[in-house]
Amino acid sequence: MELFTVSLPRSLQESADKLKQLMMDEARVDLHSNGEVTNPDIFEFEAVSGQVIACRAVLPHFQLKSHGPLLYKAASRAVAELIVSELETVMLRAIIRRKYRNHSGMDPDAIERYCHDLLHGKEWDGLGARFLDADRLRRKNKIAAEVELYLQEHAELNVTGLITFRLEPYRKELAEVVEYALDEYVLDKQYQEFISLLKYFVFLQDTKIPMVHLLHKGGHDFMLYDGSFQPLDPNPPSDRIVAEMLETEMNIEDMVISSLISVSPKHITIHTRHPEMQVIRTIETIFDQRVTVCERCASCSQTLDELIQP
Repeated sequence: MELFTVSLPRSLQESADKLKQLMMDEARVDLHSNGEVTNPDIFEFEAVSGQVIACRAVLPHFQLKSHGPLLYKAASRAVAELIVSELETVMLRAIIRRKYRNHSGMDPDAIERYCHDLLHGKEWDGLGARFLDADRLRRKNKIAAEVELYLQEHAELNVTGLITFRLEPYRKELAEVVEYALDEYVLDKQYQEFISLLKYFVFLQDTKIPMVHLLHKGGHDFMLYDGSFQPLDPNPPSDRIVAEMLETEMNIEDMVISSLISVSPKHITIHTRHPEMQVIRTIETIFDQRVTVCERCASCSQTLDELIQP
C-alpha cells in the first residue's frame, strides 16, 4: 500500500538516493525506539524515478494507526535535513539575487559568503560550534513540523511547492539572515576602505624613528617600546585628517594603529603568541613591508611570557 511520495526539484535529482537513505534511517530509528516493532520489513522506500521516492507499507505487519505517525515524523525529519543541507544555500542565493539584482554596488557572492558564515561559522570555538549546531537543529525542526502536518493530510509531497507555499516562517528567517549579512557586508566594506586610506597615508608619511617593538599581551592589549625596549608614549597623530578619521572610526584596534601612525616607525616588530589574530593582520596590511611578526625571540621570550594574559 502506497502511503506517500516525495518529489524533488530537478536540481536535486541526484539526491534521491540520499533522501531515500535518510528516510529509511530515520524511520527505523523511530519505529524501533517505540518498542513495538521487531520486523524491519513493515515499510519500504523506492525511487520511482530520479526525482520521486515512494513510501509503501508492507501489509499486514504495518498498522497505519500505530506506525503511521512515527513514519510521518521520521520522513519529515529526513526531508527537513535534505532541505537544510542541499537547498538552504540555493534559497539564500535566490533571495539575494531577487533583492539586490538592481544594486550595482553590491556583490551577491560576497553577501552569500556572509550568510554562510552566519549560519555555519568560520573560526568558532567550542561554544560557538554548539550554538550553530543547535541553531541548525532548530531550523530543521521548524521545517520538519510543517512537513509532518502536510504528510498527515496529503499523499504527494512536492518539495518545490512545499518551499514556495508552505514554509513562510522559514523563508522569512532566511530573508532576515540576508538582511543581517548585508549589514555586515556594508560595515566591513566601509572598514576596508578606511584601512586602505590609512595604508595610503602611511605610505606617504615620513618615518620618525627607526624601530618600534609592539608587545602583544593578548586580545587587544599591546605595549609599545622603542628600539632599545624603552616604553613609548605616543602623541595623537599630527595629521588632522588622519586624526579625524581615527576619531570617527575609533575602536580598540584603531587605538593601537593610531599609536603606530603617530610614531611613524621605519620598522615594526610585533611580538605575539597569536599571529593569526585579526588585529595583527590589520597592522600588517596597513604597514605592509615595515612589519615583522615574532612569535618568540631572545628579546621577548621572558618579558612577553610574564606579561601575557592567561
